[in-house]
Amino acid sequence: MRVMPETMQRERATVAQSSASKPIEAQEVETSPRTLTKVVATIGPASESAEIVRRLILAGVSVFRFNFSHGTWEEHERRLETVRREAGLLGREVACVGDLPGPKIRVGRVPGSGIEVVPGQDVVFRNDLNDARVEDRGGAMTVVLPSTYPDLIGDVQPGHRVLINDGAIRMLAVETTSEELRCRVHVGGLITSGKGINLPQSSVRAPAITERDWEAVEWSIRHEMDYVALSFVRTASEVRELKDRIWQVRSSCKAEGVGGTVLPVIAKIEKPQALENIESIAEVADGIMVARGDLGVEMEIASVPVAQKRIIEVCHRHGTPCIVATQMLETMITSASPTRAEASDVANAVFDGADAVMLSGETAVGKYPEVVVQTMRRIVSAAESYMKDRDAPPRPPRSFDVGHRLTAALAHGAWQAARDLGAKAVVCWSQNAGTARYVSQQDFSMPIVAYSSNPRAVRRMALYRGVTSVLSDPPVSGRLSEWNEQVDAFLLSQHLVQKNDWIVMLAGRPLGQAKRTNTLAVHRVGEQDGGFYGQ
Repeated sequence: MRVMPETMQRERATVAQSSASKPIEAQEVETSPRTLTKVVATIGPASESAEIVRRLILAGVSVFRFNFSHGTWEEHERRLETVRREAGLLGREVACVGDLPGPKIRVGRVPGSGIEVVPGQDVVFRNDLNDARVEDRGGAMTVVLPSTYPDLIGDVQPGHRVLINDGAIRMLAVETTSEELRCRVHVGGLITSGKGINLPQSSVRAPAITERDWEAVEWSIRHEMDYVALSFVRTASEVRELKDRIWQVRSSCKAEGVGGTVLPVIAKIEKPQALENIESIAEVADGIMVARGDLGVEMEIASVPVAQKRIIEVCHRHGTPCIVATQMLETMITSASPTRAEASDVANAVFDGADAVMLSGETAVGKYPEVVVQTMRRIVSAAESYMKDRDAPPRPPRSFDVGHRLTAALAHGAWQAARDLGAKAVVCWSQNAGTARYVSQQDFSMPIVAYSSNPRAVRRMALYRGVTSVLSDPPVSGRLSEWNEQVDAFLLSQHLVQKNDWIVMLAGRPLGQAKRTNTLAVHRVGEQDGGFYGQ
């Protein structure tokens, strides 16, 4: 959301004049109920037009995911411009996440329409092939495949599982030599060019961050994306490596005067090794994504729901935002309604405590992108209503950076005060998004309104559960009481509260500077006392 001091009115007018879209009508409002849990939507061919982007934002999308595994940089730049423009016209703060491709291992080139393999047949991987072929080896027809990963033969040992096409084709390694890896098919199917290969039991030496990833990181920094998601994370050191590289690229970009924003890192949990190291990963990452697609291939599928719960619990302990992703409403790629099981899946992510739920193909290539977002928001709303009626106790984080213990303590105190008073909203000034993050992780069952004059921080806060971010200059007078008046007017205009409702406020002096939050106050909306009046 945006409040409109004179400087921002000029900025908004400039954005509107440069837009080729039709004007946003005043009556255009959200088409789905307000929810605390955020919706992440993948932008793609089905959702890249200005009209659809606008409708998705109105339907409740807070974060757009850009899948760098597909598309050109020109396409991504065009989509980013569209999202920024439409969000600006609507006065909404929307975050953009760049999803790095990662070291995906794939089958090499397979001629024609592919090669069918059947149970009991042998499949051999070799590095000296350009094209797949079928050979007669001692009277048995053996499929010989190239791969995109030269160390496949050395990394896979006899007894390890080798899966192709998201586990649709399942094989077991039976023999390795210096030149070949021989596998036996247990579940057959059609092998075509570029299908993914998963090695759930093998220690893969492929680097977590590829050259394509580094290219994507630099592009994201130069174009001021709000987050970057690291694929196939195994250890916390890989997250640190990416963060170190981001700082290096950021410094270079700032020297050139192009981009240079801090880029928070979301770690995608999709490998068993990441589950083993989830505590240390959650400690260093700025967000976690439960990427259930590859996770469900790499580990026993019956264990995935338990893994999801465990990951979310760890994220709560560390105060790390958590996104649940993959196949949430998969049926709606082609259908206008989900299955009952999919609806339960979305609701269970809310019950588990996810900060956000994500749509992938449903909005990127699906037939009903707006309908699927509306559907997800309705399911989330129903789940949150159930949780609120139960009046479940909060799950505050147990672990915070020592440098931010005061803010974390104030955030927890705000929860207690809001509960005791029956407050309807919590409001904070969060210049760099830190206070908003800590408040968000307190499991509030009410809206959190977070102010900042930093546009990048305001967009980042769009991912945080329950947070409505507001881009605003601090009061010219510097007085907290003037900001208090602005808060009252905003909350009433957005119908978040009614006059005389209690609210809880967190801030510090002077507003607009980072790491200054040191005061908690309570206030009745519309009254000239309490809160920060007189300060």
